[in-house]
Amino acid sequence: MTTVVTSGVFSSTNPAISPVNGVGTDYIQWGSAGSQSGYQFRGDAADVQLDGTEFVVGTFIHRNKPTNVSPSQFDVQLTINVMFEDGSTTDLNFSFHHNETPNSTGTSPADDDLVDLQTFIHPQPVTVAGKQYRAVLSGFKRNGQIVRQFRSPEGGINFAEVVCMFTLDEPDVIISDLRYQGTSADQADEYVEIFNQGGAPQDLTGWKVEAKPTGHSFPFPPGTVIQPGQRYRVYTNENHPQYGGFSFSSSNEVWRDQGGIARLVADDGFVVDQSPYLDKGFNKTGTP
Repeated sequence: MTTVVTSGVFSSTNPAISPVNGVGTDYIQWGSAGSQSGYQFRGDAADVQLDGTEFVVGTFIHRNKPTNVSPSQFDVQLTINVMFEDGSTTDLNFSFHHNETPNSTGTSPADDDLVDLQTFIHPQPVTVAGKQYRAVLSGFKRNGQIVRQFRSPEGGINFAEVVCMFTLDEPDVIISDLRYQGTSADQADEYVEIFNQGGAPQDLTGWKVEAKPTGHSFPFPPGTVIQPGQRYRVYTNENHPQYGGFSFSSSNEVWRDQGGIARLVADDGFVVDQSPYLDKGFNKTGTP
């Protein structure tokens, strides 16, 4: 573990936009005079595990006002300076894609601006205590959820924590969440989530998610790859493209309310990770 202190500046846009000010500072603004929108970054201090554990590297703020800028879609480069407890520093470069949507309806979500995490892996390895790691941005954390797209309502000051991790330069896919009690009567919105907390992509061809003891199994389509910091969800009977669009397509129960086990199984049959919950399925006839 190490302790870090962070700060950041918005170093450029691509393509260049006009009008704009604040380039090279922690607060960049664009658009019409008197009604400028902009990004602000506030650094943080954190104890960091060097094993793919996520931490908050700073707070992203979008001060969103109705404005005009040309072009209306552009990338904003953020340089995060990380100071380690031994006094050494490193700069991490990431980019965000901004869509300054037309303010045509005066309502949300139609007029919301959209911010997408474009570059989520720092291209060069980071050396900490003599070892090399990859710095990966997982996404924006809002309302307990980590997402790659930040929806920013018009006229608001909208906050999101920026989540990062330091990890080895190899894939490390785990079961990161299991929602076994849905809100709909048919439990269609239940899901199992997998997360690549490693620093390299993993080909999921031949991999599958198993639900015990109900016996459901979801094989990932050939050619499916999960990138560092990426999350996939397999829903019971819903489709969510932002999480890969995967579904058991089952009208029957996949995850028992009483308990069971979620398993992530590699193409060679090795159980990569598993997540037992509640009674683990042992109070049902048969074994998990």
